[in-house]
Amino acid sequence: MAKLMLFLTYAAILSAAIHGSYAVQYTVTNRAATTPGGARFTREIGARYTQQTLSSATSFIWRTLQQNTPSQRKNVQKVSLFIDNMGGVAYTINNEIHISARYIQGYSGNVKREITGVLYHEMTHIWQWNGNGRAPGGLIEGIADYVRLKAGYAPSHWVKPGQGNRWDQGYDVTARFLDYCNSQKHGFVAQLNNKMRNGYSDRYFVDLLGKNVNQLWKDYKAKYNN
Repeated sequence: MAKLMLFLTYAAILSAAIHGSYAVQYTVTNRAATTPGGARFTREIGARYTQQTLSSATSFIWRTLQQNTPSQRKNVQKVSLFIDNMGGVAYTINNEIHISARYIQGYSGNVKREITGVLYHEMTHIWQWNGNGRAPGGLIEGIADYVRLKAGYAPSHWVKPGQGNRWDQGYDVTARFLDYCNSQKHGFVAQLNNKMRNGYSDRYFVDLLGKNVNQLWKDYKAKYNN
């Protein structure tokens, strides 16, 4: 198993040298290769495809968040992804992405497309700003799902536009709301993310769109009669 993990990591590093986004290196290690989910990852997704997707996602995120120069984004030189035998779906910490082999095992449907969407979401966490920890968690997750939405990987079970209970509910609810806000001013999400580089305030919505966030949420709900 150790040899297999080493091979998968080496292959991903080699591919990163050829296809990587600028100077960012990507490694992929399947630490659950002997489990049913880990085996399905190898069979239906693969380390090489995953590495290429991380690179493509980075380029897409930089464009979407208008992080066009190194000074506009975090100084990240390496992103490591691990397939782990854990619960949940995925999480990102310290430039490491962890994907659940159990989730891969149990997913019914096109698992390759689903995990691609998860990778776009998790890679957004690598690059987005979080207001030095002061931004609402729901907004952080909403921006990550917004990127997934704009990349074309929103799953069918997501809420429809206008649904949800509050603007910072997170994930698909907040992603749909941010998509509405961006339709009011092209580039809004990118500008909001940039403002969150050093801090956070609900006032940012007023600065960018001329309305407070609660009024924007009411307008959004009214548009879809929800």
